[in-house]
Amino acid sequence: MEILQKPILTEKASVLTEKSNRFTFRVDTKANKLQIKAAIEKMYGVSILAINTLVVGGKVKSRNTKGGLVTGRSPKYKKAVVTLKAGETIDYYANI
Repeated sequence: MEILQKPILTEKASVLTEKSNRFTFRVDTKANKLQIKAAIEKMYGVSILAINTLVVGGKVKSRNTKGGLVTGRSPKYKKAVVTLKAGETIDYYANI
């Protein structure tokens, strides 16, 4: 099971990073906070103060086709917001 799927790079996540040293990741839905903490500390070598997790529900989407209106849902996912100690940071692009 790969716990960390990808970092979330949105405007809201960028504001959290700049103001309060918090970083956001998309994680496996079955992972708990201890597994997420261990994975981030191993991959980035940082000290974590707190982890907040939430499950983002999928959006209902629809489109018009020749056969009529087709509706569906995007999948739900789990998001982890990680607070680091002062002075530490995560470079998302170092592992590329």
